[in-house]
Amino acid sequence: MIPAAQRPVAALLRRLTGAAPIETRTAAVFVGPDAAFKLKKAVDLGFLDFTAPADRERFARRELALNARFAPGLYRDVVPVTRAPDGEPRLGGDGEATDWVLRMAPVPAADFLDAVAARGGLTPDLLDEAADAVAAMHAALAPSGGVDTALAAALEGNRRAALAAGLPAGRVEAWVAAMRAAMDERAPTLAARAAAGRVRRCHGDLHLKNLCLWRGRVMPFDALEFDEALATIDTGYDLSFLLMDLWHRLGRAAANRVLNRYVARTGDAGLAGALPPWLSLRAAIRAHAEGGGVAGLEYLALAEAALRPSAPRLVAVGGLPGTGKTRLARALAPDLGAAPGALVLRSDEIRKRRHGVPPEQRLPASAYAPAENAAVFAELAALAGEAVRGGHAVIADAAFLRPEERAAIEAAASGAPFRGLWLRAPLDVLRARVAARTGDASDATVAVLEAAAARDPGPLSWRALDAAADPLPAARALLHPAPNVP
Repeated sequence: MIPAAQRPVAALLRRLTGAAPIETRTAAVFVGPDAAFKLKKAVDLGFLDFTAPADRERFARRELALNARFAPGLYRDVVPVTRAPDGEPRLGGDGEATDWVLRMAPVPAADFLDAVAARGGLTPDLLDEAADAVAAMHAALAPSGGVDTALAAALEGNRRAALAAGLPAGRVEAWVAAMRAAMDERAPTLAARAAAGRVRRCHGDLHLKNLCLWRGRVMPFDALEFDEALATIDTGYDLSFLLMDLWHRLGRAAANRVLNRYVARTGDAGLAGALPPWLSLRAAIRAHAEGGGVAGLEYLALAEAALRPSAPRLVAVGGLPGTGKTRLARALAPDLGAAPGALVLRSDEIRKRRHGVPPEQRLPASAYAPAENAAVFAELAALAGEAVRGGHAVIADAAFLRPEERAAIEAAASGAPFRGLWLRAPLDVLRARVAARTGDASDATVAVLEAAAARDPGPLSWRALDAAADPLPAARALLHPAPNVP
């Protein structure tokens, strides 16, 4: 509800736009044909206080400054609300400002990603675009030089809020204990990430409703503006809000797709080690925001599930070009290991990142020189080892045509369970697949396939699967064997 003192301003904005407001606890947004106006409500919710007009102005200007870089062109300016000679409020003018409004470009309601998700429109390509947008945003942010205190600071506050919302006390206390244990276990990892510059002034509120389609691209907007500490966080924790939202709305497969595309663009495989407490805290925040009803309990169950122990493992998928390694890896990943599924590390994507280009952009032959090939496989093994040691499941996706490449990825398991899968299919099948492939990270041509098929891969101990048909059922049976039945 809009506070009584601001209702004349709200009436003005409604007349100007011809639209009823879209309300949250902290704002009312009026979307017209040419502009949208956001009025911050004069409320004090404890974690924010917008009651003073000067603070509403300050935070409106902060929101404009933040989102001008996150969403260029979407945010326009901050406009004062003054009194006309007849005492009525008006936008602009020379009088004393009584309130402040953030002016934005209008975005159709159907173009917000929560609405796209609700109608089943979050295609794999659109999920990739969302991950690319977040990766680009994080890459543009400077390291803060500090540590991420959000988890520790938020835990007790979320405990109190969850109990006040009426969530089951026993489950809340058990969750708090599990979160403390998870945070203590990962304290060295989080400290190392801070030292490596992963803590930045991030978006802070990165869920599907705060991503939209703008000028043909996925764009993050509405960054958290009222608390610098809440938004100065590890980039992985920033991403985790989006992953949790996808997991809740669409399941693990959608969240897994975004996770793996983000890591493909950033190389930040180390974030996997801290995903359980990050995802859990994001879900717990939503749980108490929804209250003690069905929705709140769903989010609480998600927070509990994120902390459920899951042993790390490493799976490698190898074979000639065209055998379907990436398709198999992506199909297996959501159901493997801790939420939202296994990290898929693909040699083709590592190579593209090393050369500073998107996965789908082709590289010259020089990018496949022996020294570069060795560097790509060394990075693949290093990233896989980092994620496995952090407690996460990994699928390594590469040709692995040389014995030393297979030996290196097996060693990266560092004592965790390892399974090598080798895909095989007749050469004429592979020729047809490679010739038809478009928009993929692999640059392999039919000539590359022919040359690879002519080389001896050496002794193979990995489990061979028939890739002329669908190898997924056989691979799942190997990775998730049925229990013995007496």
